Amino acid sequence: MLAIEKVINKMPIVKLVDKKTLFWCKIGVLLYFIGPKEMQMDTETLKKRTGKLSRLVKKSGADAIVLTVGENVSFVTGFTGDDSWALVCRSKVTLITDSRYTEQASKQCPNCKVIERTEGFAKTLARVVAKSSSIKKIALEDTCSVRLFAAVKKNVKVKLIASSGLVESVRRQKDPKEVRHIAKAARIAYKALDNALPKLHVGITENQWAGIVDLEIRKQNSTIAFDTIVAFGPNASRPHHQPGRRKLKKNDCLLIDFGVKHKGYCSDITRCFAVGLPGEFYRKAYNVVLNAQQQAIKAVKAGADIPTLDAVAKKVITDAGLPVYGHGTGHGLGLEVHEAPGVSAAVKDKLKVGDVITIEPGVYIPGKLGIRIEDDVLVTRTGCKILTKDTKYGFSAPGLQQLVI
Repeated sequence: MLAIEKVINKMPIVKLVDKKTLFWCKIGVLLYFIGPKEMQMDTETLKKRTGKLSRLVKKSGADAIVLTVGENVSFVTGFTGDDSWALVCRSKVTLITDSRYTEQASKQCPNCKVIERTEGFAKTLARVVAKSSSIKKIALEDTCSVRLFAAVKKNVKVKLIASSGLVESVRRQKDPKEVRHIAKAARIAYKALDNALPKLHVGITENQWAGIVDLEIRKQNSTIAFDTIVAFGPNASRPHHQPGRRKLKKNDCLLIDFGVKHKGYCSDITRCFAVGLPGEFYRKAYNVVLNAQQQAIKAVKAGADIPTLDAVAKKVITDAGLPVYGHGTGHGLGLEVHEAPGVSAAVKDKLKVGDVITIEPGVYIPGKLGIRIEDDVLVTRTGCKILTKDTKYGFSAPGLQQLVI
């Protein structure tokens, strides 16, 4: 950068402009030179992802793989549109899309050959494959429908096999840029929550306030990662409650489970609040859930056994004499709000460096209360880092937060 600035200083125009104008001229020139490097870095990231995937495809016995899951297509191409497939053959990536997305794809996919289809996916794929003499066997994601699998098998004149979790295994461990996107998504979510809380009042419905939260997210040029869950009072005993017409009371409790999608990556946060004066039992249950989450987070580290981690949180709740939750203690997070690795007794695996998981224990008593506390956690070489730790608005403060409205 210093070399570039020296060149600028030698330009004849330097003697003809004032210092302020010169300063902005230098900034413009520097950005011109710096900008392409950022794009090149993104290109290199895509190449690395394609390389890792290609090695797994080769190991599976196939020459190429067809991706139909939107998040997987996006991961290897950079494309953020819909209704498109990707064919990965060694280092070459072909994106099959249609006229709605051709312009977008040409700008977002520097590593791809973009093909605009005018017929069905299977027939277009068959034409692409027929032009490659090196493709003898293709892997197709087993998440596609039976109808699509049959159509590809009918049209593509090479051997077809089903593949499971190849791209997902590459997606699992996040790189620094992906981690930054998730952390940013959390900060956007907290700002939205901080802006929405003053609009909370006695008589507002769950559905109305959920809409306010979503709007505050939109105001920051972001989108929701999933349908926002807002539950007042005993409705929170349903882990995936759908916001309805239940109105907030003067003395009540509130659960919100929400997330933001930033540059394709999701945050997932759950917080509980007491409105007015909480009951003693609610406060006790909240502290138990908070302790369960804290103990589980302490156990997060590379190499940690996932079923054991799940058991750590559930033991705290069982020891307190409260009903243990039926769902897992958490799940992986990234381009999708639920991805590998799951954090439950059923997942016989260990945590790896680069995993981003949620830790979200809860207590649910039908007709009485529901409490869940959820944070997003990065697994590091030395332990973990909480990506949803809020230092600006106080939403990560220890203890139950009381709202006066």
